[in-house]
Amino acid sequence: MTGRRPSVRSRRRGTLATVEGSGDARGLRFGIAVSRFNEAMTDRLLDAAVDTLYAAGVERRDLMIVRVPGAFELPLAATLLAGQGRFDGIVCLGAIIRGETPHFDYIAQAAALGIMDAGLAGECPVIFGVLTTDTVEQAEARTAADGRNRGAEAAATAIEMATLVRRLRAEGCS
Repeated sequence: MTGRRPSVRSRRRGTLATVEGSGDARGLRFGIAVSRFNEAMTDRLLDAAVDTLYAAGVERRDLMIVRVPGAFELPLAATLLAGQGRFDGIVCLGAIIRGETPHFDYIAQAAALGIMDAGLAGECPVIFGVLTTDTVEQAEARTAADGRNRGAEAAATAIEMATLVRRLRAEGCS
């Protein structure tokens, strides 16, 4: 048999309405909550996120950056930002690096669940851009300027989700 047989999913999708977000952030407003802990890495995440938002059309006046002490404090900042109804998306940035105690596990889990809860409660995309790595070297690799920066990825996800939410709301989904 030559050629690939289309998957069931591909054959069925052709007749279904599909709604997706876009990468055009013009007219959208974003908040960024960023941890100061492991600041060398979080600053690189922040720079990449801001560059990504600007490149997608976000205006300086439509961007607010909130600094918090650590990743554990990100959910509260995200909840307050999302609850304002002022922002189309929130990006949470931090870097949690495993140490010798279980502290890493508690902070990583609390941050992840809290950030998810902030988005659900505020009905606003709240994006988890928190590194959870075993080593400093892994964190540095994920904050590099070579295109693998997780801050840029988090910002791009925020844009896509913000435009998706707008489209869904325009369709009457709330």
